[in-house]
Amino acid sequence: MRSFDDKRDFYRMMLNSEVIVTIIDDEANSQITATCRDLSATGMAIEMEHPLAISTHVKIKLDSASDQVQSLDMRGKVVRIDEEGEGCYLVGIAIEEID
Repeated sequence: MRSFDDKRDFYRMMLNSEVIVTIIDDEANSQITATCRDLSATGMAIEMEHPLAISTHVKIKLDSASDQVQSLDMRGKVVRIDEEGEGCYLVGIAIEEID
């Protein structure tokens, strides 16, 4: 029998990489630097100092550590927010499009 963690359709890749988050729903297209904690084919978790509202649409740029691997540009929507501590939020993003 599979455990709860094994029931995912896609495996998560644990990361600790800086990402640039652009808030699409904001007229100014505000940009925030955050840390990507994990990534799968359908979503990602990013750690940031301030929470985003549920359903906020964002664009995320994840640079590659190697010249041989292309950077990822994604669009998604905030689907979860967990406060991990004072000034530390784990924000779940559902990936809607990868460029």
